Amino acid sequence: MKATQRPGRKAALPEGGPLQKAGSAEQADERALVEAAQTDPAKFGALYEMHFERVYAFIASRVRDRATAEDVTSDVFHKALANLTRFEWRGVSFAAWLLRIAANAVVDQAKRVAREFPSPEDPAELVADPGLRPSELRAIENHARLFRLVGQLPEAQRQVVHQRFVDQRSIREIAGRLGKTEGAIKQLQLRALERLRAQMESGHA
Repeated sequence: MKATQRPGRKAALPEGGPLQKAGSAEQADERALVEAAQTDPAKFGALYEMHFERVYAFIASRVRDRATAEDVTSDVFHKALANLTRFEWRGVSFAAWLLRIAANAVVDQAKRVAREFPSPEDPAELVADPGLRPSELRAIENHARLFRLVGQLPEAQRQVVHQRFVDQRSIREIAGRLGKTEGAIKQLQLRALERLRAQMESGHA
């Protein structure tokens, strides 16, 4: 699967808690998609689209470097596709299964870094905890929803938000890059943040 224009995206799955609150309809759709992809791997793309933000949000909250977060996210979906036929519906949702793969992928990445760049402060061993707490699940869902909402902003607002908070550019730099005044950039940023805040508070996705 090839990347398109989405934050942090690169080439290319629990009952209870916040993930369940998406509703039984979504779970039914998810199950149908999983079963279809197990029969025809070419249909895995729909699952990738459904769960990308959730997986990336989980990894980005644990991996500081954006490029590394993108690489690990890509690895998670490759591993999920490779092991898709082994997934079974036994009290755990596809989303939770994906997050367990992601948790282990984050640990594996940390171990690789520790081997390549050893530090006396590194722990002797890292252990993944795939049993996510409700607060962690809420944070993952909120990050995923925020990614989706940013993607729905008007083009100019989306560009400003991305350059300001992802690329960490100053107002002056963004104004120069977009050919606008600093005042105009500040207004675009303000409108974007107000819109995102209102949508997050209203539960709009």
